[in-house]
Amino acid sequence: MASMASPSFLHSNNNKRNAHFHRFSRLPRILLSQSDDKPHHKIPRREIILRSSELAVLGAIFSFSGKKPEYLGVQKNPPSLALCPATNNCISTSENVTDLTHYAPPWNYNGGRNRKKPVTQQVAMEELLQVIKSTKPDKYTPKIVEKKDDYVRVEYQSPILGFVDDVEFWFPSGKNSTVEYRSASRIGNFDFDVNRKRIKALRMELEKKGWASAETF
Repeated sequence: MASMASPSFLHSNNNKRNAHFHRFSRLPRILLSQSDDKPHHKIPRREIILRSSELAVLGAIFSFSGKKPEYLGVQKNPPSLALCPATNNCISTSENVTDLTHYAPPWNYNGGRNRKKPVTQQVAMEELLQVIKSTKPDKYTPKIVEKKDDYVRVEYQSPILGFVDDVEFWFPSGKNSTVEYRSASRIGNFDFDVNRKRIKALRMELEKKGWASAETF
């Protein structure tokens, strides 16, 4: 159990710590260097290794899960998933194909080479749920928080401080086995392509079942 910082330490660093966290909501992660006698490795986006008493105190006091956006779900007029905010930590099939930062191509659950015979939307939904539960890109834990016949919303939570990303999947009616999706971080401006890599990891697993993408990343 980590020791708590002394009152004098907290007092002397109060202004500095407050200024740090005023900016922290705009920073996707903090990287702390490894010791020289250990090999370097990549730390997942927005993860903090608590190696100092100050960071330990901050991690205990503040919650980094963020608040669920009110606009999630299938939008009306026309029906679609939400567009991305101006930040660089979101991708959506609803974006214009010319937006290279935010656009991602939809999937076709009957369009892959491994699909010998077309399946129904219900079967495809079960395949998607299975892949969501068994795939943990960047060790983020998936939690299915909403499920309908044509829609699934998943919260992906980071293993250390509990950062949450919202990922949605939608099966539009009458669109030839198409699946739309949106993956976005709640906190920060950048994600170092974690949302895009997550979607790609899921797609690669779904391809084994017969799914396909309109194009590769």
